[in-house]
Amino acid sequence: MDEPDTPPADAPTAASSEPLLPDYEGACITHLVPALLEGVERPAWIPPAVMDADRVLLLVLDGLGWQQLQERRALAPALASLAGGAITTVAPSTTDAALTSISTGRPPGEHGVVGYRIAVSDGVLNALRWSTGDGDARRRHDPGAFQPCELFGSQRPPVVTRAEFATSGFTAAHLAGTRLVGYDDRAGLVRGVVEQFDAGEAFVYAYWDAIDRTAHEFGLADRYDEELASCDRMLADLLDRLPTGTGVLVTADHGLVHVGDEMLELPWSVTSLIDGQSGEARFRWLHARAGAMGDLAAAAHAAFDEVAWVRTADEVIGAGWFGPVVSAAARARLGDVAVVAREDVGFTDPAEAMSLKLIGRHGSLTAAEMLVPAVGAVA
Repeated sequence: MDEPDTPPADAPTAASSEPLLPDYEGACITHLVPALLEGVERPAWIPPAVMDADRVLLLVLDGLGWQQLQERRALAPALASLAGGAITTVAPSTTDAALTSISTGRPPGEHGVVGYRIAVSDGVLNALRWSTGDGDARRRHDPGAFQPCELFGSQRPPVVTRAEFATSGFTAAHLAGTRLVGYDDRAGLVRGVVEQFDAGEAFVYAYWDAIDRTAHEFGLADRYDEELASCDRMLADLLDRLPTGTGVLVTADHGLVHVGDEMLELPWSVTSLIDGQSGEARFRWLHARAGAMGDLAAAAHAAFDEVAWVRTADEVIGAGWFGPVVSAAARARLGDVAVVAREDVGFTDPAEAMSLKLIGRHGSLTAAEMLVPAVGAVA
């Protein structure tokens, strides 16, 4: 693949001691929809042929990190043939925050979906399930009010996604008002996309989640490679079947790292100072007990500086991790101290229930998680 015309500014290497921040002013997923659908931007890092096409497919492959793709180019000849390069996702590098940033064109500080497990008035909201410890939270936390930004420039494009997602609270937060086209399998995605363009649509958004699910369950090994190769064949099928002249841009919401059993418990020096946690394993928010903020920050630094970036909420906001604007609602959903994994580890939260052990994870600001492709071609 070609290198991006405008690479992320000051992008650290994979071994960098500094976090890779989202390039909100440049090559970032927040600029995809404004460029492709709304026509208000023309970034140099989107292949010009795609920008000039009369019809465009934006295909989001959940979990397809740029570094993981580069390491497996031989498994993905169709993807490897596309023009373009790497751009940044948002912070945290999670599906909930990133997909909402793609559909709104806004950073998390504005749309307010600030992670996977979000602190709310009555507990912690699992944004993918849209539930708290009390169950379904759609009545208590209306998705439309929770996420106030307009979607896709209010243009209501067709969105080809899994049929089972149609009635979820997260779909209501990040895809409300779009015309959902459901599928059950890979062939259904291809068929749904082709039918929309055959019907005369000028823009279609399609989403596939199996790379991410595979990495979570099996890590970045053989099963991951098999899924990537299958996605590459799906892309080749799309390029073969789409109407001539259709632009295709492939991107992702985040990359991944292999964590496996490297899950670290918080020591008593930290847990004695918190009322709870939110966020995810690689981007933990610690919520300080009353009057314990300073002590908590010091204890977190002492416990985790060797493996993580430890920042107070004010430091995170001041450094622009969540964008240049952080609404009052978004600020209220953050914790007090963030513990953000620099090494391939995660941080446990006894309150976080998982149906399976996650081997591959994401959420932090390493290059492996933050860099995603923006690559494309014209069918």
